[in-house]
Amino acid sequence: MTTQHGPRVARRGRARILLETTAGLVLVGLTIAGCAGQGAGGGDDTNADGKIVLDFWNGFTGPDGPALQQVVDDFNASQDEIEVKTNIMPWDTLYQKVLTSVASDGGPDIIAMSASRIPQFADEGLFMPVDDYYENADNDSAALAEAAVEASIYDGQNYGVPVNYAPMMMYYNKDLFTAAGLDPEAPPATWDEFAAMVPQLSKDENGDGKPEQYAIALADHETVPIFPSLLWGTGGGIVSEDGSTSTLGDPETIEALEFWVSLVTEQQASPIGLSGADADKLFQTGKAAIEIVGPWMTTGFDEAGLNYGLAKPFAGPSDDAVLADVVSMGVPSNASEDVKSAAYEFFAFWNSPEGQVTWANGSGFPPTRADVADQVTESPYPAIFGAPEVADSARVLMPGIAAGGPILETVFTPALQRALNGEGTVADIFSEASAQVQAELDK
Repeated sequence: MTTQHGPRVARRGRARILLETTAGLVLVGLTIAGCAGQGAGGGDDTNADGKIVLDFWNGFTGPDGPALQQVVDDFNASQDEIEVKTNIMPWDTLYQKVLTSVASDGGPDIIAMSASRIPQFADEGLFMPVDDYYENADNDSAALAEAAVEASIYDGQNYGVPVNYAPMMMYYNKDLFTAAGLDPEAPPATWDEFAAMVPQLSKDENGDGKPEQYAIALADHETVPIFPSLLWGTGGGIVSEDGSTSTLGDPETIEALEFWVSLVTEQQASPIGLSGADADKLFQTGKAAIEIVGPWMTTGFDEAGLNYGLAKPFAGPSDDAVLADVVSMGVPSNASEDVKSAAYEFFAFWNSPEGQVTWANGSGFPPTRADVADQVTESPYPAIFGAPEVADSARVLMPGIAAGGPILETVFTPALQRALNGEGTVADIFSEASAQVQAELDK
């Protein structure tokens, strides 16, 4: 990956030209969307009381949304100079809107997104660095989890402040384990243990070739990147640790892909073509015995009355790495100093002891700061997801790589779907995809 300032500035220049060209075309649509509840945004808006209004774009559409809104409401009530308005939309919609919206005065003032996607937008000059936020001792950033802070660093600068940090966990349906003759207190701890359970957990009762129940709900698109994280189990991955070289065609990566593609296509461990929402629904309705997902689903699964357990995801043959999800919030590069200062006040409140206790109790996420863990008493889940044995194995996918988002969307996911649909061998498909990944890294 090119890290010299000359090429990076050149890319930003092209991005600005593109945005300036398209801004006029999309302005009418954005204005209409704002009338329909998209929020005013724009940087310097004030309400009738003279408060600065911050339009906060995020993708918390799941059961964790009310907890986020509660922290926002608490912040708004805590002072009389700033009002934060949440604008919640699906993550994929948010990513599509950011490129054009930031160029207009109708765009967001605060944007939350997966920290792994921030380098892509920072590289285009759409986010401003927030290193000065961390340099201000009043913001108490030293209390934050180091991994959560570092997840939004790109090219030596930090472009985000953490909203959350959580490893993925394995949810398993105890009733389905019992019905299959398996110990409901002994979920699979390794890939091989899981593979041995698949014939008992994937059930095709009428023999029509389509199971009524699956061993696992494993999404292959529009989801947190569980499938890519499985490559770590054999020592494989998508890119090298320094982000300069594709490893998608390496023997270790191919080994992992062949193992999981075979389980899905030949053993019917999971349906093919699931989105993240599809996978959640499959588990929630008792049609899948296992799902690997984050703490945001605890509320939904509890409300569905599922009898489920939580465990560290099964380890691969050579590595027990667990995917960690980090969402960070940043400020558009065209924000005024007043908006930036107001956003920083909200960031500090969000990560304050008060904000994090409210967030953890309501969402099931572990707090971003360890010093309030003993105050999280209304939910058992923050302690489970924040357990040291899980946190010690947690890794973020492709941190600090500007091409990370495009690689997942335009290379890895299409290649995975071709392999799952039998459109070639795993080795051939991913060797070709590896060359495409390298081309993205070399841009």
